[in-house]
Amino acid sequence: MNNHYTPVTAKEAVQVIKSGDHVHLASVSASPQCLIEAMCERGRNKEFQNVYVHHLHTEGPAPYASEEFAGVFQHNAFFVGKNVRKAVQSGFADYIPVNLVDTQRLYRDGVLPCDVAMIQVCPPDEHGFVSMGTSVDATLAAVEKAHAVIAVVNPNVPRTFGDSIIPMSMIDIFVEDDSPVMEAPVAQPDSIQDAIGRHVAELIDDGACLQMGIGAIPNAVLTHLGDHKNLGIHTEMFSDGALPLIEKGIINGTEKIMNRSRVVATFVMGTKKLYDFVNDNAMVRLMDVGYTNDPRIIASQTKMTAINSALEIDITGQVCAESIGTKFFSGIGGQIDFVTGAALSKGGKNIMAMPSATSRGESKIVPTLKEGAIGGAPRSMLHWIVTEYGAVYVYGKSLQERAKLLISIAHPDHREELEKAAFERYGSHFVYIEKA
Repeated sequence: MNNHYTPVTAKEAVQVIKSGDHVHLASVSASPQCLIEAMCERGRNKEFQNVYVHHLHTEGPAPYASEEFAGVFQHNAFFVGKNVRKAVQSGFADYIPVNLVDTQRLYRDGVLPCDVAMIQVCPPDEHGFVSMGTSVDATLAAVEKAHAVIAVVNPNVPRTFGDSIIPMSMIDIFVEDDSPVMEAPVAQPDSIQDAIGRHVAELIDDGACLQMGIGAIPNAVLTHLGDHKNLGIHTEMFSDGALPLIEKGIINGTEKIMNRSRVVATFVMGTKKLYDFVNDNAMVRLMDVGYTNDPRIIASQTKMTAINSALEIDITGQVCAESIGTKFFSGIGGQIDFVTGAALSKGGKNIMAMPSATSRGESKIVPTLKEGAIGGAPRSMLHWIVTEYGAVYVYGKSLQERAKLLISIAHPDHREELEKAAFERYGSHFVYIEKA
């Protein structure tokens, strides 16, 4: 197969975008910044209007979501990341609520058109194949359906295996760039996050298959798994925190039912050390999000253990992970996919882990969710809820039992208020006894 191509400039490449087009951007660290800049420059020059921009979480600037481009770009993301949060909350950008597993179906089933897909790839191999590196997720579906695929060929993009490998024939326009792949520093847990990590680690069985994200709490969990054995990973995001356990052989995937001895994810986000690790590494497979987040695939792993977080949880166990009241903070993401899959797994567990209070001292365990709050994983499926004050098992528990359990792991400053709220809801027979 021919592995030669004729590159053009980013400015020339984005000339294919026209008014009314739907443009997909590769996700997370694979966001093609040189193409975004060139597209926005055309937007400033009013060369098109009403161009729809779709993506999952992306790192780096997102100027297309700003007020400056009102009427030029219509931002409809599948997840609300930090770089577009204020724009979504102010109405200059928008959000499509969708489970992560279904993001690829929006394209493949024709719910959304895809006119232009903008991606990053590693240089082609001798057989004419490239790798999408750190981002497969819904991007592969966008590449399959797009009328025009623009690929930034970047020698810093790691060559990953799995669904990330595509033939050059799927690409229409090539651009060259050698900018470093965007990194995310390793978050260092504080004392509260470390306590949460310790409690979560105590719930993880030897031979478990793990799903967890990026951040201080997942990293804290991983630091407390040094005495575990034969752990596996099947997740949406793969990050630096797992590397020390892989190096020690604790994460080896030998007890996984599917993809034995392999780390499976749909995107990668972390430091250059992580990107160097996944480069040309047959242990790691980046797969389509329709595979990684399919609850049936997730459930096929024994001891599937899904570790997620929440913005707040009410005393009945209902989770909110998407908004703070009416203000959208993140998105549905893959939480429901993995909570469901872990609940159906033989020996599986789903775990919600969060600090008992916000940085402003407000309780994250609340009598009722804030007005307008968007419910996340349903309370009927939840197994464990964890704060720095302990872990409680709520599956199969009544409403009053749940309230007592959740009050026991709330911040002590808020327990009296929560007890009063439960008393008012359930009547005088509700009695919470503080543990010694």
